[in-house]
Amino acid sequence: MLRVLIADDQTLMRDGLQTILQLEEDIEVVATAENGEEACRLVEQYRPDLVLMDIRMPVMNGIEAVKKLRGTMPGTKVLVLTTFDEDEYIIEALASGAVGFLLKDIPTDKLLQAIREAARGDIMLPSAIAVKLAARLSAAGSGDSAASRTRSKASEVKFTEREMSIISLMVEGRNNREIAQLLFMSEGTVKNYISTIYDKIGTNDRTQAVIWLKDMTVI
Repeated sequence: MLRVLIADDQTLMRDGLQTILQLEEDIEVVATAENGEEACRLVEQYRPDLVLMDIRMPVMNGIEAVKKLRGTMPGTKVLVLTTFDEDEYIIEALASGAVGFLLKDIPTDKLLQAIREAARGDIMLPSAIAVKLAARLSAAGSGDSAASRTRSKASEVKFTEREMSIISLMVEGRNNREIAQLLFMSEGTVKNYISTIYDKIGTNDRTQAVIWLKDMTVI
């Protein structure tokens, strides 16, 4: 059973998500919170597998809550709920420990799929957000930051034809299982290829890898 906590200051959004998730046999909503501070307290109490965390909340916002949970409850994954006008928070939230983002207008079937995949360890980054994030990092990445060094290295490496096929699917937001099915490979083989890609670009973080690979002119 996948245990989920919902944190959102809007009652309608919070109740709507709870209703949707409780209809699933493999998902249990263990608690709901109206702000980040309450969310952190309830996470420590109920120890959910995953938190759906709104960004803009009173008392403590979602970004601060993600930072706190990374230190106190590192085993709990956090998916941030966002809208297009909140993309300025994305870089900070990812750096703070969020495993990805869901747009608040996401269809129900995609929401459920994303929650299950995030709980398995996959990174959730809608392509529209990934494009915005890549553009922001590109504009801000001229300094000697880790991100700019990663991008520089990524732009210099060479990929095999098979690696390019996998990269193309990665930047579409496909998880390892989907990539394996589409390319008629085992999931273990896909993981090995992705590890090689990570080594080539100098990162072991899937979110950062996808952002830079999506921004490369080679794709």
